[in-house]
Amino acid sequence: MTDTPGLVELEAGALHAAIAPAVGGSLASLRARLPDGRWLDWLRPAVPRGLADRHPLAMASFPLLPFCGPMRHGRASFEGREIRFPPNHPAEDSPHPLHGIGWQQAWQVADAQRQAARLVLTVPATAAWPWRFSAVQRYQLSEQQLRVSIAVTNEDEAAMPAGIGHHPCFPHIAGTRLRTAAAGMWTTDHEALPVDVEVNEAVRRLREGALLADLHLDNGFTGWEREALVEWAGDEEGPPRSLLIEAAPPLDFFMLHSPRGYDHFCLAPVSQCGDALNLAPRWGADAIGGTRLEPGATLEAHFTLTPRWR
Repeated sequence: MTDTPGLVELEAGALHAAIAPAVGGSLASLRARLPDGRWLDWLRPAVPRGLADRHPLAMASFPLLPFCGPMRHGRASFEGREIRFPPNHPAEDSPHPLHGIGWQQAWQVADAQRQAARLVLTVPATAAWPWRFSAVQRYQLSEQQLRVSIAVTNEDEAAMPAGIGHHPCFPHIAGTRLRTAAAGMWTTDHEALPVDVEVNEAVRRLREGALLADLHLDNGFTGWEREALVEWAGDEEGPPRSLLIEAAPPLDFFMLHSPRGYDHFCLAPVSQCGDALNLAPRWGADAIGGTRLEPGATLEAHFTLTPRWR
């Protein structure tokens, strides 16, 4: 993927990251060069077809803003303004739009250096999202880790609801394990939308360290301790290895997409649960997350990906 047209390439020691500004400002890959010259992928890498088609779901990770997860039928209201968001799933005929606006927009490169890049986005108010806002992403690569920062600023004259996050996808090979601690899991209805919180077997198994092949989940988790560890056994791709995911507030929630039989899974650090605006009247801010942004105010957060191999 090195030197692919349209990508911003970052390098630091053995680590290499590629960013696709035109494809939602997404991360296209995070990899390390092994001593024998092979590449070891820490995220599911974008392939040339996905980049050519500008398909965000084919990227290694993409930004979520100004809301995270699905919104039931694209309908919600906030302080007198109505949201009428159209379906936006690029691969399914779903009436429930998801992940906001940023992942399906081309971002502008404001600054790019060997180990860091800053991308910006400006979005006008529309019937889909009736507030003007701007956003910034910063990718910073060191020899030890990749730091991803995201910020949203309300450019409107009225307060705006806001949620932010990122959606990294990781390789799922035989024996892949995930350990992370949360207070509860959002259970879903027949349309895969959150309805209730449970402390169930999935929560307990993830806290102890779960074999991903034993899980079949597409759920949000609340009360996250903002840390997760992915462990892979040695295979033909490389040695035994792990990846530490650490998030800063307000990324107090995560979404886990781990369908059985897939070659990847996704763990998205987010600042709110799915369908947050519609769940707010029943559950309140502590349970669902999200932020009320005054005009001119900014919501920002970051997370890091730290690879370890031997």
